[in-house]
Amino acid sequence: MAQGDTHNLGMGYLLWIFGFMGAHRFYYGRPVSGTIWFLTLGLLGIGWLIDLILMPSLDRSAELRYDSGPVDHNVTWILLTFLGVFGIHRFYMGKYLTGLLYFLTVGLAGIGVLYDYWTLNEQVSEANASGR
Repeated sequence: MAQGDTHNLGMGYLLWIFGFMGAHRFYYGRPVSGTIWFLTLGLLGIGWLIDLILMPSLDRSAELRYDSGPVDHNVTWILLTFLGVFGIHRFYMGKYLTGLLYFLTVGLAGIGVLYDYWTLNEQVSEANASGR
């Protein structure tokens, strides 16, 4: 599939508002630094402020790394963020069995949702590469 048009800079800035929790870093495929931001409140706010300037670079990097296609990265991230414990994002990606499992187990007690924060960009790119 084609690269590009996977992430949205506006959504990145919206998630940056919650950046002290690492939301924008997870969105742009940076789970390690996202976890560090989460545990340190954005490196005590300093890294969070620096990311305000780095956001366009993070966006470009994500555009180059992930594949676009029928499964929209932005929609999937919104579904994970707000309905992840119900597995709605997994249903959207065509992963019906695990979607049902998440629905019945509250996102596998939250651990599955955390796993998806770490791997969602790759999951969406994989779904797009396989044509869903």
